[in-house]
Amino acid sequence: MPDKKKVKHIKLTSHPGLPGAEVAKPIRWGAKTPGERGPVIASVTNPAHRNVIGTHSGSYTVYRALAVAAGALNAEHRPDLTNTTPAESLGPHPQWLDPEKIVSIDPWGADIATAFADDLKSGYDIRPTIAVTKAHINMPELQAAIQAGRLKADGKILSPNGDCVVTKAAIEPVWWLPGIAKRFGIEEPELRRILFEQTGGMYPELVTRPDLEVFLPPIGSMSVYFFGDITKIGKENVEHACRVHDECNGSDVFGSDICTCRPYLAHGIEVAIETAQRGGVGIIVYCRKEGRALGEVTKFLVYNARKRQEGGDTAEKYFERTECVAGVQDMRFQQLMPDVLHWLGIKKIDHFVSMSNMKFDALATSGIKIINRVQIPEELVPADAKVEMDAKKAAGYFTATGVPTNEELKKAKGRGLTE
Repeated sequence: MPDKKKVKHIKLTSHPGLPGAEVAKPIRWGAKTPGERGPVIASVTNPAHRNVIGTHSGSYTVYRALAVAAGALNAEHRPDLTNTTPAESLGPHPQWLDPEKIVSIDPWGADIATAFADDLKSGYDIRPTIAVTKAHINMPELQAAIQAGRLKADGKILSPNGDCVVTKAAIEPVWWLPGIAKRFGIEEPELRRILFEQTGGMYPELVTRPDLEVFLPPIGSMSVYFFGDITKIGKENVEHACRVHDECNGSDVFGSDICTCRPYLAHGIEVAIETAQRGGVGIIVYCRKEGRALGEVTKFLVYNARKRQEGGDTAEKYFERTECVAGVQDMRFQQLMPDVLHWLGIKKIDHFVSMSNMKFDALATSGIKIINRVQIPEELVPADAKVEMDAKKAAGYFTATGVPTNEELKKAKGRGLTE
């Protein structure tokens, strides 16, 4: 038995002091300036400064912990952020100051060197939750679109070899719990309790520190790709095209033909480029929600179940097999999705490259006007993916028309979404 006098006792909390202890830098969500709002301090170099639950890097947090444990990373390391500021400026927009519009990302999280310069000088370890850079992308589908005459190289946005100039942003989730609870129509204490229980008690502060209202969940981030002049985004008289795409590794990366994910993503990029070439802007939002947010293991199990059932893979039993394995048909719950578009100041989308009613409902309910819904052309749908398309249409995932009717707009207000 070790000597009890020499045993170091560790509190089961990442915050010093008793529950309800005073926070060094309180966060006032929706304040008019970043200084009034306060910085998001999720770093662990100085626990006394922390003012949120969780830590930076989402699901990569565990890799960072392993690096520290293996001796490859100094636990006290602070990043040198010299020359890391955004390659393009975004905002601020009026939606940044409206706690009803943005609840799942930190609108001030890209340029902390400017927004929180005084706090950084005072020694607070504040880290960006958004990064904005520039790049080129090239996909075989873009080259094919040029060859087919659907896209034309202009030498500015799109080159003859298929290279496309983009600005892109990576965004880590930052959840303001009171706003998340309201968005889903539940009480905040109930939300906190269930988050605590369903993460196996990973974050005790969810139930012991009600004064900490911001949570950085251990989930994946999202990426946003911009086509055209980024300074035009959000302007009322500018044409906007947008595809909100939920991750599908098998199709997006490896080209599996059992679904329409990569074809729809490529079509969305094509529409974004066309719109940018007409003087508008194109936006692709790529969300880390693999397998309808059920995960890839669950998705592959469902694939097996669908293919092995009596009668083979059918549209009628498409979602039934998912629910048998996962307990639910879909866990994406698009209520938080519009936040990123509000961050960009967008109030209307002229060409929304999706027929998903879940996505349309979420955008319409949040106050973003959809002018036209763009279907994937029939010739781009892989043969093996027709079961998926038929099943989604039958289940009400997809609408039948590209133009929202008054009736659809009314339904968007009542399909399980909070005003």
